[in-house]
Amino acid sequence: MNRSPVAASGDERLRVLTSACAGLSDIEVLEYALDQAVADLHALGGMIHWAGPVGSREPRLVCASGLPPAVQEAWGGTRDVIVRVLRDGTPACHPVSRSDLDGARPVTVAAVPLRGPGPPFGVLSVLCDGAAEPTGDQREFLGSLAGWLAKRLARTGADSGTKGSWWPERSADSGLRKALKAVKIGSWDWNIRTGELYWDEPALIMLGIDPASGPHHIDTWSNIVHPKDLPRVMAATEEAIRTRAIYEVEYRACRPDGTTGWMHARGRLVLDEQGEPVRMVGTVWDTTESRVARESAGRALRDMSDAFLAVDRDGRIMFVNLVAERLLGAGDLNGRVLWELTSAHTPELQAMCRQAAAERVPASFDMRWPTDDRWYHVRLVPVPDGLTLYLADVTDKRIQDEQREAAEQASAERAARIQELTRTLGDAVTLRDVMQVIAEQVLPPFGAAGLAVLTREGDHLHLVESIGAPTDLLGEFQNRAALVPSAYADVLRSHVPIFITSTAEQRPPGAGGGDRRAGSRMDSWAILPLRVPDQPMGYCVISFDRPHQFTSEERTLLTALSGLIAQALARARMYDLEHTRAQELQRHLLPRALPSLPGLTAAARYLPGGTVAVGGDWYDIIPLSADRVALVIGDVMGHGLTEAVTMGRLRTAVRTLADLELPPGELLAHLNDLVSDLGDDFYVTCLYAVYDPTSGECALVSAGHPPPALVHPDGTVRVLDVTPDPPLGAAAPPLSMHELRVPEDSLLVFYTDGLIESSTRDIESGLAELTRLLSGLRGGLSDSDLDRLCESVIEAMLPTRKQIPDDAALLIARTHRLPAEDVASWALPDNPIAAGEAREHVRDQLARWHLDDLVATTELVASELVGNVIRHARGPIRLRLLRSRTLMCEVADGSQTTPRIRRASETDEGGRGLQLVAALSQRWGTRFTADGKCIWAEQALPAPDAT
Repeated sequence: MNRSPVAASGDERLRVLTSACAGLSDIEVLEYALDQAVADLHALGGMIHWAGPVGSREPRLVCASGLPPAVQEAWGGTRDVIVRVLRDGTPACHPVSRSDLDGARPVTVAAVPLRGPGPPFGVLSVLCDGAAEPTGDQREFLGSLAGWLAKRLARTGADSGTKGSWWPERSADSGLRKALKAVKIGSWDWNIRTGELYWDEPALIMLGIDPASGPHHIDTWSNIVHPKDLPRVMAATEEAIRTRAIYEVEYRACRPDGTTGWMHARGRLVLDEQGEPVRMVGTVWDTTESRVARESAGRALRDMSDAFLAVDRDGRIMFVNLVAERLLGAGDLNGRVLWELTSAHTPELQAMCRQAAAERVPASFDMRWPTDDRWYHVRLVPVPDGLTLYLADVTDKRIQDEQREAAEQASAERAARIQELTRTLGDAVTLRDVMQVIAEQVLPPFGAAGLAVLTREGDHLHLVESIGAPTDLLGEFQNRAALVPSAYADVLRSHVPIFITSTAEQRPPGAGGGDRRAGSRMDSWAILPLRVPDQPMGYCVISFDRPHQFTSEERTLLTALSGLIAQALARARMYDLEHTRAQELQRHLLPRALPSLPGLTAAARYLPGGTVAVGGDWYDIIPLSADRVALVIGDVMGHGLTEAVTMGRLRTAVRTLADLELPPGELLAHLNDLVSDLGDDFYVTCLYAVYDPTSGECALVSAGHPPPALVHPDGTVRVLDVTPDPPLGAAAPPLSMHELRVPEDSLLVFYTDGLIESSTRDIESGLAELTRLLSGLRGGLSDSDLDRLCESVIEAMLPTRKQIPDDAALLIARTHRLPAEDVASWALPDNPIAAGEAREHVRDQLARWHLDDLVATTELVASELVGNVIRHARGPIRLRLLRSRTLMCEVADGSQTTPRIRRASETDEGGRGLQLVAALSQRWGTRFTADGKCIWAEQALPAPDAT
């Protein structure tokens, strides 16, 4: 017959138990088996009880696991289940509950008997969480474990030469009894109502009573208790009966043979059905040896040089030595709570004691004792009954340590200042940065009050900057001749520092008679030469507002620092020069001012990234024909001088190509060829848009650039859905062109990625933040409003504008529309009469515009342009006049041919039409459209009549 896997697993565990328990004592076997039972049933705890003395069926606790026994037995009915199993000899499983705790969860007691040859000699019980009974497999394992345990204990007795070593009727020869005898532990059972008292053999031997005597009465025991201990013992007994508490007392036993020994008794009450005590059962053990050892140790501890005391788990003092008594104060200290004493009332001591007691881990700390104001090193060691405290006076040691640490700290700080000065001077890039570092890192360590740095500029001295220096001294320094006889000139010539300790000191060698050394706030000072490899730069003056004796260490240190300062100043001057040049270059590469055009007004901001003042971002506003406007923004990847030069070349190229009136896609295609010729290391993003104020149309092309934002007049914001082509240098023409109609008084917002993207913010988050900032803007913004808007957007998007990693550019343009009455357009026939009609339209429209002075020239320009179309192009033909800051005349046709001015000779009959147009116009040109081209010419409007 095949066995179940569960049963096979149980047998395997019992075999492991047999192997693991080899060589263990009986008590160890009981504890090990009980741990296995608790673990297998996932129980809260477990207990093993033994049958009472002969004639008694009251179970006695042998060992427990998990929750303390008192807690396990607090569930009502637990003990009843154990008694019933011990009486009936059958397993039982019953739910129990606690009535003393509101809301306590029910638990289930599972108990199995430990069977011997006769009645059960014990019970193994476990306390399971919840009301559900253990599973069949768990009950089967519990029964198997109980059977194995009974056999194991029986085998122990057989091995020792006795039979049934754990059975109550043979308990005198049992292994457990032998173990109890060896450790001098006995048990007792006292009938409170009759006074009968039962002791087992180990207890009788310890008390010096003949085991063959009996029966015994409670008076027998009271006669054994030492008379000095009897009142205390009786009081403890009555208190335990009255309060139904655990009984525990230590007393001296006066044996019949005249010897005395210390006994420790512990017991508990057995109650009847009405809750009245009827019996008290417990154990007693001999503590004479441990007591003698404790007293010996106590004498040693009492006379030790350090303070020592012991407290119980509640902090009540159980022992103090002489030194501790002096700390805590006179009087009876036993039983008093340590931290409630005035001499030890410190929150730190109480908190550390409670923590060490709770965690059961030794701890140590230093504290200042309240009574003598001295420092003590306190070590806390947890013991079973509480804590021991060792207090060693470490005041003198702390003073020595503090003095040594102060000296080491001073030396370390001095070295650290040198290192910090070297590092910070290396990080300082401008003259102001260097001066700030010197003021912060040099003056405080020496107690100096002022600082002045002078450099030699030709034959004169130049005051670079000063901090805290006397005003009259600064006036003397400024524009002073470098080599006028003085202590300062001596320093420049000899490159040797001069230290003047006070105004009463004799003038240093070489000082002129008119040399002023101090002034009203300068009592001593150090003049340090500043040298670079090629030539001396000048000197540094460190002043003190009181006499100062320079030690040899300070002189050496200041001399060494002067070299560091000189090198830092030289680097800073070079940086300032290069920085100024870079800023000038950036200003020349970007538009100095944006034009205000009829089609739009704009404002812009640019911030260089990194530590250089130049970068590759740029923007531009380019006027085109017919009041159209080109808006361009771009970003040369990287930032630095190379990128700035590349940006300048591209900006020039864009303006040149824009003047050719190329469509946006074709313009960026030419720019892509230019970037490709620069090499593989260059990539450029660019957004190019053309806005027509006559129609509100906007055509734009993006080469890898972030999409622009459109702010409508009602304040709504829309990021344009523009799918960009690859960046310039990697793009493949033709490029995609996007067209949209822009409402009048809208805002077009162009920007580079440095504005919206950073290491802490992605592009989507940056666009969302930019949209939020632009939302709610209404139309009608003035030029100054646009400037403020740019500034506010930069401040919000880049609050740390001096520490941005990448360049950032922002261009905001407000769109306008040309009034309809300033635009006139006519379709013309595709034959020679078109020129006449064109002249007639021009005369009529200019008369309505009150531009009679321009009628003749405009008729001639229109006639020549129309005639040129008739001769060299094809229809349809259209004439348009625009009145803006100039008068524009446009003739559109359906041909893609480009007109060119011919240099006609004196004998040629034609070829002079475009020459006339160029002569009569401020400028003229051609732009291509989707279905042909448009030739345009501009004339200046007559000055308004002053009258």
